[in-house]
Parts: sequence; structure tokens; C-alpha cells
Amino acid sequence: MQRVQKICQHPVWKEKMAELAQLEKDRVFCKHGIEHLLDVARLAYIENLEEHCGIDKECIYAAALLHDVGKGLQYTQKIPHEKGGIEFASVILKDCGFDAQESKEILEAIAGHRDVSNKECKNLPGMLYRADKHSRMCGFCKVCNLCNWSEEKKNYNIFL
Repeated sequence: MQRVQKICQHPVWKEKMAELAQLEKDRVFCKHGIEHLLDVARLAYIENLEEHCGIDKECIYAAALLHDVGKGLQYTQKIPHEKGGIEFASVILKDCGFDAQESKEILEAIAGHRDVSNKECKNLPGMLYRADKHSRMCGFCKVCNLCNWSEEKKNYNIFL
């Protein structure tokens, strides 16, 4: 998992995470910090193991750690974060030693992590989609009734 550790030490990742923390400092709803990213990684990895999907652990963790790296662009420039983060993630993956094929798969997962068509897919984009949604614990949120997510999107269950 050395390459995953490098992601967390990468100056661009650290800058984007600090920027995101500042942008979300007054946010009362779900935030997109390291707790969320690791929840997504762990849920996706558990699914990978239970379903015998055979996806590399480092690729799962890399995708999870990078899937919201463009969130600041969504807040400041209205660029969807799954699109805006691809450029940052591409540079980070290359610098951290992921090869071209691994980077392609991870970037596809980042780009597709909000695409409902991936909901049932048994691949990295599908795992990332489900883990991202399942990581939210709406049933335990004190401000759930104020959230603008539809009832269909809210997660009231404990998954995996």
C-alpha cells in the first residue's frame, strides 16, 4: 500500500483536501474529508472480498482517496467534481507510481462514481458508486430532515 500512502502525502492531494476542508468548514451535512474517503475505500474493499471481484486493493483505495479531489471545483466553479477531479487525480496517480492501465481504471471509476448506470456493475466504478452512497449514514444524522437529498438517495441502512 506504499502508493496509497504516497497519495496522502502528495502536495496536490494535500492542497485539495485542505481547500475542501476550508470550503466545508461550516457545512452541517456530510463532509468529504478523510473519514468519508476511508469509509468509501473500506466498504468497496469489503465488497471486493465478499464478491470475489479480484480488484487490486491499492486501486480501490486510490480511487476512494481521489474520488472527491475535484469537489472544490464544484463549489467554486460549478464544475462537477467527478469531472473536475480527473486532471488532479491523473497527475497524482502518475507521481505515485500507478501504471497507465491502473490509472485508466481508477480514473474511469472516479468519473463514474456518481453515474447511476454503474449502480449494479461489478467493477471498480460500480463498487465506488455503491460505497460512496452506502458510506452516508442518514439515519443517524441530526440534520437529515434539512438535507436536500431525495428520500430515495438517503441511506438509512448499515451496509456490509
